Amino acid sequence: MKFLLVGLGLLFSGCQFIAGSQQVSSLRVGDTISTCHMESIPSRFGQQVDSISSIRGEDNARMVLINGGVFQMGSVNFPDAQPIHEVEVHSFYIDEHEVTNAQFKAFVDATGYVTLAERPLNPSDFPGVDPALLVPGSAVFGSPEKILGLKDHLQWWNYVPEASWKQPEGPASSIKGRENHPVTQVAYQDAEAYARWAGKRLPTEAEWEYAAKAGKHTNEMFYWGDEMKQDGKWLANIYQGEFPNRNAMEDGFEGTAPVKSFPSNAWGLYDMEGNVWEWCSDFYTVDYYKDSPRSNPKGPKSSHDPQEPGAVKRVQRGGSFLCTDQYCERYKAGSRGKGEVNSPTNNVGFRCVKDI
Repeated sequence: MKFLLVGLGLLFSGCQFIAGSQQVSSLRVGDTISTCHMESIPSRFGQQVDSISSIRGEDNARMVLINGGVFQMGSVNFPDAQPIHEVEVHSFYIDEHEVTNAQFKAFVDATGYVTLAERPLNPSDFPGVDPALLVPGSAVFGSPEKILGLKDHLQWWNYVPEASWKQPEGPASSIKGRENHPVTQVAYQDAEAYARWAGKRLPTEAEWEYAAKAGKHTNEMFYWGDEMKQDGKWLANIYQGEFPNRNAMEDGFEGTAPVKSFPSNAWGLYDMEGNVWEWCSDFYTVDYYKDSPRSNPKGPKSSHDPQEPGAVKRVQRGGSFLCTDQYCERYKAGSRGKGEVNSPTNNVGFRCVKDI
């Protein structure tokens, strides 16, 4: 099914995967891996919209008040997070943790919402492909026994029929016993629909970074400081071992971890680094910081990624359980991720914010 993975346009946020080791340093274009490029194709969900815009609910999530202020946004370690610039953010509330499977299930139960990964594919979007292969599903990470370098990410990403938020790794999996894990396999539209139902919205990347830095405006390596571990313990759910085929699980988790498994930041927010990538409302462009507004920036009016100029991408923040310095460094402070809006995977989720 790997050819279908390409054909469905699962452009993988990553292209958020960033080379960090000597073995792939020759692949860099700026700081992004050139081989992540895939040609633009029609979106499989481009014409579909949800039908719950008038339905309102409540997710009962604990939210933290973030008092507005000024901070230094960006990072010297990533070209698309430069220049570091002063930003003023208005006050807002933010979920203390990522939206969980239990919370998302309550939303689906209340509304009947069907996520993009669960929707049928239109054969007219995929001329020449056997319609029998055009089944709902999504992208799932799998550890291959052997790899030929880190150029081809299709060595560890697979299109799995019937993979969705309630079966994150496919039909043999479920969220039973993982109710308190962050929901995954949600496309941007799915996250936005949930937020609207809950009377909230998705954060801007400025709000997200301001909350993550929690009053720390220096260029520290991580949101809490310069050391990955504290007293020998991991402070975030990321990948240890040899990526992508030997996960040492030193942090105790192979995949997602229950929310609040790791210490919060100074403002009481959990998993602002690692666990799952989190959708933000901003369109992604490489050079937005050069001309972004100082006060409460909301992102550019459209997206543009030179690697995939035909893809519509939104910003993702925080990294995931697959981040490692060997390949994906963008869990670090001030860095930016990006995701094609119609490409759910089992390492992407979200949290919500609310205006005061």
